[in-house]
Amino acid sequence: MAVLPFRPTPFFENKNRAFWNLQFAGWAGAVVLRSIQGISNGQSASYIILMLIVGVTGFSISTVLSVIYRKVINRSPLVTWGVTAAALAAAVVTYAVVEAWVVGLYFSDREATLTQLVLLYLFFDFSLLGAWTGLYYAINFFLQVEEQNDRLLRLEAQATSAQLAMLRYQLNPHFLFNTLNSISTLVLLKQTEPANAMLTRLSGFLRHTLISEPGGKVTVAQEVETLKLYLDIERMRFEERLRTEFDISPEASKSVLPSLLLQPLVENAIKYAVSPQEEGARISLSAQLVGPRLRITVSDTGPGLQRPETRASLPLALAGKPVSTGVGLANIRDRLQQAYGDDHLFEIRTPDDGGFTVVIEIPHETALDDAATALPPAAAPVLHANVESLDAHRATGS
Repeated sequence: MAVLPFRPTPFFENKNRAFWNLQFAGWAGAVVLRSIQGISNGQSASYIILMLIVGVTGFSISTVLSVIYRKVINRSPLVTWGVTAAALAAAVVTYAVVEAWVVGLYFSDREATLTQLVLLYLFFDFSLLGAWTGLYYAINFFLQVEEQNDRLLRLEAQATSAQLAMLRYQLNPHFLFNTLNSISTLVLLKQTEPANAMLTRLSGFLRHTLISEPGGKVTVAQEVETLKLYLDIERMRFEERLRTEFDISPEASKSVLPSLLLQPLVENAIKYAVSPQEEGARISLSAQLVGPRLRITVSDTGPGLQRPETRASLPLALAGKPVSTGVGLANIRDRLQQAYGDDHLFEIRTPDDGGFTVVIEIPHETALDDAATALPPAAAPVLHANVESLDAHRATGS
């Protein structure tokens, strides 16, 4: 697609300049139109001078009207329309008198009196200045409505951003509580090395997440790298009981989604699938493009809703209404609603033979469409490698 060498400027971006452009163009057009009409009716070329004088008079009177209208446009309706009617009437009479006097001088051989000419031009000048007045108010009221709409859109965007930030910040204490509780358990068991390694990984994970904007979006690749940092922390607790599987298509990896959207899903899978089972569980995450939409599936091989405690803790679709008592899944649902409105899918599947699956579908957007406000894709692997290097450094005691 061709790119313009310049950026078009909105006509009314500078209202003062737009007014003078319209003022000159409008009255110049009126002078040209009346001059052509007069010459076509047999008038000489000097008739153009007469029309120039009439046009300059109209230009000057309408400029004075604009000053009056600007002062009363935001007053009460009674004041606005009362002053407008009085000013318009005075302007029409003045314009008709000046035009009749000038025309009387030009056509001095005609027998029409000044009063007759004034009465003749009153209707024409009222139509001209009345149309000018209507156009002036129409344009200014339109600009005011546009400004109010822009202001409302900015306020709505700020409110949405604040809501997204609140929901995002809600995850930090939720995640920290679970992780610090695990570290506390390791300390009580006097397993200092695993506790120290978990603290190191926790610091790396928090450093990674705090750099990104709370209401921003990241690519799927970035989100997966963040999840791997989190899973490294949990793998310190569960070791081989925690098994993971990622299936991310190349096209889907470039799509963007709200940052840390998937972390609560993985956290719930660890809590309700890996932790209660002696053999642990496998957590799978897939991301694929389905037409113009991004489909993300997070599933586990846990007991699903077969356990009573799990059944009471997860959101269910009862009578078509979602119910949730947990922070994580309710948080995801709220963030999706804030970011995409009704243009998203959040579906929970619980097979009878066990397992738990969450399917999310959102519009496919890339970083070019909606710039991601997080670390570049290469930052997370580097941070991941630095954390592992630091762990090895501490383990050797150097």
